[in-house]
Amino acid sequence: ADTAPQLKRKREPEPEEAETPSTEKEAGVGNGTSAPVRLPFSGFRVQKVLRESARDKIIFLHGKVNEDSGDTHGEDAVVILEKTPFQVEHVAQLLTGNPELKLQFSNDIYSTYNLFPPRHLSDIKTTVVYPATEKHLQKYMRQDLRLIRETGDDYRSLTLPYLESQSLSIQWVYNILDKKAEADRIVFENPDPSDGFVLIPDLKWNQQQLDDLYLIAICHRRGIRSLRDLTPEHLPLLRNILREGQEAILKRYQVTGDRLRVYLHYLPSYYHLHVHFTALGFEAPGSGVERAHLLAEVIENLECDPKHYQRRTLTFALRTDDPLLQLLQKAQQP
Repeated sequence: ADTAPQLKRKREPEPEEAETPSTEKEAGVGNGTSAPVRLPFSGFRVQKVLRESARDKIIFLHGKVNEDSGDTHGEDAVVILEKTPFQVEHVAQLLTGNPELKLQFSNDIYSTYNLFPPRHLSDIKTTVVYPATEKHLQKYMRQDLRLIRETGDDYRSLTLPYLESQSLSIQWVYNILDKKAEADRIVFENPDPSDGFVLIPDLKWNQQQLDDLYLIAICHRRGIRSLRDLTPEHLPLLRNILREGQEAILKRYQVTGDRLRVYLHYLPSYYHLHVHFTALGFEAPGSGVERAHLLAEVIENLECDPKHYQRRTLTFALRTDDPLLQLLQKAQQP
């Protein structure tokens, strides 16, 4: 279930410069652990189902939490529950021994059951956004989409000023680059401050199978917001990401470059340059033609025309309630 970007985050918060925290113990910074943990709040009273997808086995919930702490209004949180993919090496365990079954129906050679898996095979990926703001609630709510074509002039006069007015944070990106969070998840790093990057698994991939392989390359250089900022000055960085990213994935996962889709989003989900690496057969959210720009073609476009992305008209989808859509539509009215 993919939606157009809401000028925020895929993993969570979003753009705008913010100071890097001085210690690793600050709230919101930490790496994974196998030890039992608790949710960062108490209680969860469902307020609304923001969105759900039977096909993708995912549901987005808005809830009130911490209502027993004396604050009668509680706090807002978003919890995303997603069924995890089957792991081929473990799936036979579901059918061995005496699996717990409930018969739905039987007809000749066909029968359908509810199967209740053992605890170690029944995990649900749970993503928590807490405390959640109204922007988060709007981000995860299902909305109709509209295509819009943005000229270079539109970007400079409308889109860029709008983005700069949002005061959104990408501190979580800097935490990764500064090794204050998710350091143990980094697959590869080129540490060059100008032309280097880190390669890290996207949170949508559980790293248990290669069919939905999904990694993100995040550049070290700050100040490159999106495709629109790219010039020939950035070609060494882009070439490094393409070549070294593919080499690192081949070394770690034995997946060759011709089996990867390597692309940038426009509009991106957060405004710090990053590149997506996904398995070619995986229909990743945001990999459609209205949003994905293949990195190899981005490099070639910049080689042919240094101002290609400052001049080109770009097409993308926005939610109908997005103020940016309204700004662009109004400006383009005859």
